[in-house]
Amino acid sequence: MEKKYSYLLVNTEVAPEVFVKVVEAKKLFASGKCKTIGEAIECAKISRSAFYKYKDMVFAYNEINKEKIVTLFFTLDDVTGILSDILSVLALYKMNVVTINQNIPINGVANITISLRTDEMDRDVGVLIKDLEKIKAIHKIEVLAME
Repeated sequence: MEKKYSYLLVNTEVAPEVFVKVVEAKKLFASGKCKTIGEAIECAKISRSAFYKYKDMVFAYNEINKEKIVTLFFTLDDVTGILSDILSVLALYKMNVVTINQNIPINGVANITISLRTDEMDRDVGVLIKDLEKIKAIHKIEVLAME
C-alpha cells in the first residue's frame, strides 16, 4: 500500500518542543557549528532517539523551499565584463548561483549555462529574462530547466 503524506505549516509557538529542537539540531549540523550529529543533538538538548524518530519528518519552512532551481542557457558576444553584468542582474533578483559552465568562445560567440537557486527570488523568471535581455551583448536566453 502506498503511503500518502500531507503537510502542515505550524507556528513554533504551538509546535511540540521536540519538533523545534530537531530542526535546531539539523541547522547546527548543517551550518558547521557542530561537527557531528551527536554534538548537534547535545547542543539542542534533545535525545538521540527523538532526533532520529523525527529527523526525516520535521523541517524548517525554508528547508522545503530551498530546492527550487532554474537553469538558464545564454548565447552572447565574447566581450569583457559580460559575465559580471549578468551576475549583477542575478544579484538584484536575490538569486544564488549553483553552477556556471562557460564554453570556449568560437568566432566571438560564447555559450554559458547558469543554474540558480530561486528560493529568495523576489520577482518572476520571465521578468528576470526581460531584464537580462537588455544587456546588449546577449543574443539569446533559454530556460533549460526549472524545478
